[in-house]
Amino acid sequence: MRGKSPFGKMLETELNENGDDHKQKISCDPALAFRAPICYNDGKAAPLPKADAASKRNPEFGMTKHNLTRALLIALALAAVAAVAVAAATRQKSGTPASSAPPESGAVPAETHGIFSRISQEEARERMARDDGHAVVDVRRQDEYDGGHIPGAICVPNESIGESRPEALPDPDQILLVYCRSGRRSKEAAQKLADLGYRNVYEFGGILTWTGETEMKRDETAPAKPTPVLVIEANGKRFYAPPEDNSSAAALIDKLSSGPLTVEMSDYGNFEKVGALPWELPRNDERITTKPGDVILYQGDRITLYYDENTWSFTRLAAIGSATREDLLAALGSGDVTVRFSLEWSE
Repeated sequence: MRGKSPFGKMLETELNENGDDHKQKISCDPALAFRAPICYNDGKAAPLPKADAASKRNPEFGMTKHNLTRALLIALALAAVAAVAVAAATRQKSGTPASSAPPESGAVPAETHGIFSRISQEEARERMARDDGHAVVDVRRQDEYDGGHIPGAICVPNESIGESRPEALPDPDQILLVYCRSGRRSKEAAQKLADLGYRNVYEFGGILTWTGETEMKRDETAPAKPTPVLVIEANGKRFYAPPEDNSSAAALIDKLSSGPLTVEMSDYGNFEKVGALPWELPRNDERITTKPGDVILYQGDRITLYYDENTWSFTRLAAIGSATREDLLAALGSGDVTVRFSLEWSE
């Protein structure tokens, strides 16, 4: 009969008594070797009698001293192997944390996700009047900044903001007032700055709708070039959307230069209003995720106003920089709506 040690193993000794063919199997549990050994003989457990001092083998004892010592050594070896296996399994389950070097100056963990605040341009103007060490951050390109910017603003182009904090903004606790041209890039930049660990980021739209003071750097001898802005009206509410820099938006501006366009629009997918255009525009489709206020060209002959997010391949015509989802739904409603598109020109 076989008995089990704590390791699930059985040590057996076969004895050939008096040289005949009869073999008696006696199994010892080595876990009890330091006490009176227990052996299992024909299904019965009994303490082993002590070996006869005059003989190396006692038939009743069933094992030589040599074999008992070997069994004890084997048991200790199995215990060591089991301990190593348990330790390895524990390390594999818990995982060994990877060592990491201290981040470089200005770097932040990739999983950091910050929060920024959106404020009105009136509130931004009030904040600029405070002596609190704030910084006004213009995230347009350098050439756009040179063409005119809010006095005292720092130029930190949106595309230049990467995985490290910009050198021009060394203090993560400084109040940052962020703007761009129309309000789209400023939101992207504000989110990136918040993700980099800046804790006081405020985004207030674009300079196109800024009514405060600006510093202009332009050639006074050259005539000012007027800039078109798309005007969107529904249910007595008006929104302004600076057009994108692509051939689709240019074609729409050309069409609207002849006069306003009225489009009957219906709700689709609980994230947009869509209506048919009387003409087809060139397409510059790319896969994008919309934001509330995006004006989108779909399949070349339909115009859509998004009040929520959606990811698809289409062309952005313009973007309402300052409108929220709630602002847009208040104007567009939940069903069909008549929307008027027109242009205004600014110098």
